[in-house]
Amino acid sequence: MQENKTTTVSNENAILFAVCVAQFLTPFMMSSVGVALPAIGREFAATAVQIGLIETVYVLGTCLFLLPSGRFGDIYGRKKVFVTGFVVFTAATALAANTASINALILMRFLQGVGSALVSGAGLAIVTSVFPAHKRGRILGIVVACVYCGLSFGPTTSGLIISHFGWRWIFYVTVPVQLVALCITLIKLKGEWADARGEAFDWMGSVIYIVALFFLIYGAARLEADAWGKIHMLAGGAGIGVFLIVEYYCSSPVLDVSLLVSNKVFAFSNIATMINYAASFGVIFFFSLYLQVVKGLSPQHTGWILVCQPVVQAVLSPIAGRLADKISPAIIATAGMIITAIGLAVAASVDRFTGIPLIIGMLFLLGTGFAFFSSPNMTTVMGSVHPRHYGIASSFVSTMRTMGMLSSMTIITIIFSVNMGQQPVSAQSQELFLYCMHYAFLIFCGLSVAGILFSTVRMKKSETETIKPLTAASSQQHGR
Repeated sequence: MQENKTTTVSNENAILFAVCVAQFLTPFMMSSVGVALPAIGREFAATAVQIGLIETVYVLGTCLFLLPSGRFGDIYGRKKVFVTGFVVFTAATALAANTASINALILMRFLQGVGSALVSGAGLAIVTSVFPAHKRGRILGIVVACVYCGLSFGPTTSGLIISHFGWRWIFYVTVPVQLVALCITLIKLKGEWADARGEAFDWMGSVIYIVALFFLIYGAARLEADAWGKIHMLAGGAGIGVFLIVEYYCSSPVLDVSLLVSNKVFAFSNIATMINYAASFGVIFFFSLYLQVVKGLSPQHTGWILVCQPVVQAVLSPIAGRLADKISPAIIATAGMIITAIGLAVAASVDRFTGIPLIIGMLFLLGTGFAFFSSPNMTTVMGSVHPRHYGIASSFVSTMRTMGMLSSMTIITIIFSVNMGQQPVSAQSQELFLYCMHYAFLIFCGLSVAGILFSTVRMKKSETETIKPLTAASSQQHGR
């Protein structure tokens, strides 16, 4: 046991690099391909629905497999899941660069999402397993910073790539980075982490979860199209209810419901995660339209303004992580949510006469709030569970993050549908657009206030419920 621990510590930097690459590439592929959608549509003469599916199926693949893959890694080995995910992600990226039809590209994007789910969930669990508790806040801060770097570099880098080389090169330039990270993982990542080894994998629960979540996400995507969207969402919600009941009585569940029932720190931290991302994800969407339609800025100038927020998040996340090693991470995360609520309140006051300096200041404020929430909140989640649940915990919080993003876009879709109908966002409809933006940010601000309440409750419980994992006894399963 001691020999494996020493070997692992000597390769900490390599392991951290591989995980950070995985966390960087997931948002990078989403944000960069988003910029390439017009070029892709022109080349393939794609319909609006097909263009939308390029992004939707990526989120779908990620969301569907996050939770099952986390439990699978807890039982059969997180390294196996991580490596498999990287292989799938890399292969799908290479194939996407050479697709000959829009349908083939959509399929590869779905497989990219599946690979992303495997590396994201298992990567966070591996980092939590490798690094001791007193370093965890700083390390998770670095990992979260890489997520924000992916968001930052995606739009700016892809714009240059598309202008000079074409959209396919977004995928081409990503493959070598993936291969390097995969090789480092295979060479440097010694041992295995399977703290729930020997337990049965819940195949029935996994199938129910995947089918129910598919209907929920599919219904949300079609909410504006017809009544079937609502029916699918209701069916998906009912399916999630059935899933929770099945898991409660299952002896080896894919989601240990007792974590949500008895571990209030874990439950409230995940609720806070979903609320925070539901409140924050629509910011870039709205201000991208606001700056171009209302303020008349070019896409390039808009991109340089919007990049302020993720850059602030990337810079401050490691700092917030270090603070979480010294101060209660729940306190820091709650402070971040308070700052976020203030930033959203400022965003709700923006009108056509608002100056660009105020917009930039608001983005800095929001970036600060998100940074001080994300990594300390992740530290709280991972520190509240036993090592045998690391895979479930990391996958579940990632699922809550994705569901928060989906909730944000669903709220926006409903507001647009009710107030603008089929009108496009244009100079002629900017008054209606500003009303929708104002109304949405008020809702998002209210969600942040609710998130503060959940975060405050878990602060009172964190001292008694947080588990200090990775003691000598709990490390014995490493290297099996």
